[in-house]
Amino acid sequence: MRQFKLIVEKHQDGYVAYPLGFKGVVVGEGDTYEEALADVKSAIRFHIESFGQEVFEVESPVLEAFVAETGVAI
Repeated sequence: MRQFKLIVEKHQDGYVAYPLGFKGVVVGEGDTYEEALADVKSAIRFHIESFGQEVFEVESPVLEAFVAETGVAI
């Protein structure tokens, strides 16, 4: 069993979840928070089975994740 840090976003039409610190793109989605978590867990397993342990070989592992907001003039 290995633990992963996830971001879960709530949108008008459901939830999107993705892990931090992976090589490549891994995304799960669902109508509920729980469905998005289950889907991203499945996507993580598939990603590891498809690409192997090298998906964890990142230079600097994520220790903490923060949500921040900033303004940008456009």
